[in-house]
Amino acid sequence: MEAAAVFTAGISANLWSALPARAASAMGFDNARHLLSRTSFGVTPGEIRVVESQDFELAVDRLLADPRREAMTPVPAWIGLGPAEMRRRQQAAESERKQGADGKKLEVVRPVQEQGRELRNWWVEEMLVTDQPLVERMTLFWHGHFTSSLMKVRYPASLFRQNALFRREALGNYATLLKAVARDPAMLIYLDGMRSVARQPNENFARELLELFTLGEGHYGEADVKAAARSFTGWSVDRGTGQFTERAGQHDDGEKTFLGKTGRFGGDEVLAILLAHPRTAETVVEKLWREFVSLKPDTGEVRRLAALFRGSGYEIKPLMRALLLSPAFRDPAIRGALIKSPVDLIVGTVHVLGLPVPEKTGLVRMLQGLGQTPFDPPNVKGWAGGESWISTYTLLLRQQFLRRMIEATTVAPMEGGMQMANRPNRRADRREQLPAADGSTLQMMEPPRPVEGRSLRDAGHEARLGPTLAGADGPLLLRTLLPRQPLDGVNANGTAGAIVATALLDTTYQLK
Repeated sequence: MEAAAVFTAGISANLWSALPARAASAMGFDNARHLLSRTSFGVTPGEIRVVESQDFELAVDRLLADPRREAMTPVPAWIGLGPAEMRRRQQAAESERKQGADGKKLEVVRPVQEQGRELRNWWVEEMLVTDQPLVERMTLFWHGHFTSSLMKVRYPASLFRQNALFRREALGNYATLLKAVARDPAMLIYLDGMRSVARQPNENFARELLELFTLGEGHYGEADVKAAARSFTGWSVDRGTGQFTERAGQHDDGEKTFLGKTGRFGGDEVLAILLAHPRTAETVVEKLWREFVSLKPDTGEVRRLAALFRGSGYEIKPLMRALLLSPAFRDPAIRGALIKSPVDLIVGTVHVLGLPVPEKTGLVRMLQGLGQTPFDPPNVKGWAGGESWISTYTLLLRQQFLRRMIEATTVAPMEGGMQMANRPNRRADRREQLPAADGSTLQMMEPPRPVEGRSLRDAGHEARLGPTLAGADGPLLLRTLLPRQPLDGVNANGTAGAIVATALLDTTYQLK
């Protein structure tokens, strides 16, 4: 995956050389592209132009200012259904699977599966329409850190509420988030906490709390896991309402020794001890480093940032500001050092090309095929990320997806009103795609009539490339789409459609 090849046919040797400084404090095109590509889902030339004349520090502050705490996309209508009603509907659906005349069971739509499909589509829609993609990136990050899965929880409304929690605290406070997750019904179901009682403590949540959420492996012992498990006994979920409940009669209120401290601890006391431990902050910083900077955390920088994190009372926004302004993040050597996740690749490509996708089920299936299904991480550790995203099989699927996107990018006559005027504000770009009150999806642009036998590759300047992509010249398109020099030859003087098609299929497009 190392994209270090020299330019080949049609590429100017200085295409990726530094642009002339526009102002003493202007960050420039490449710095702006790097910042936006790591903090959003896909980026267009227009979006980069808005930022490139700004000071880097100012741009970071604007990214972090006034984060959105609620989703823009209207919630599914079934969110208010309680678990008792959901069980009734599921049982009714199962009873309809009667034997047909040929002896085969009839296929029926089961509520849990259908709601799960709608929930995944809802989140993909939010990723596409949000005017604050960093918030969604952080929501996805916390989903991978505090893993729960629809496959086990089987109550989509609880996963929706957990997702809403991650969004509220996406750039909020980690201590608040950790305490809320410990009481979160989806987490209590997923890690069997709802069944943990004094006579038989369940260790699943306690183990993952120590290994994944706070200290990390090697910083606790089995006795600490057992003590923590006893401390959380009695924390459960009300089967009627689906809400957190604390059953005092099932709590072990005996004396416990946890990480060298002794007392009649409950769950809150255990969380307080963990938040006071230096390793908790370091664990979170290491994960954020791998997500936003590089796959090899700098030990000294991790400790510096972790100290800042703890000193602020676990405020996430100051930590992210320090991370994005760190010398390591701004080092040109790390551009293209991370592999795009399936969400990065699919959601980002749809955004960059400006493709209208009213029905998101196809995108979700692509995500599933590439190994990142929203609301269904593979295990308690979430998605491994990094180099695990790429194998011979998934690389082939990625290329197939991109080819499908190239062929699906329809073309229209120039007089048909392509609506490609530069509109660099993502809020303005996406406002017209928001779902309407009647449940339909409003389109940003009316789908142009496909021209038989035409595709993005050979459509020339008639290609529908989104609201800001088509206005860029060839070299600028390449600088936008590729974080490094392309591995294959690209004619930067070709048509916009040919340049974009070739760039999307270059291996370097898989990097960010």
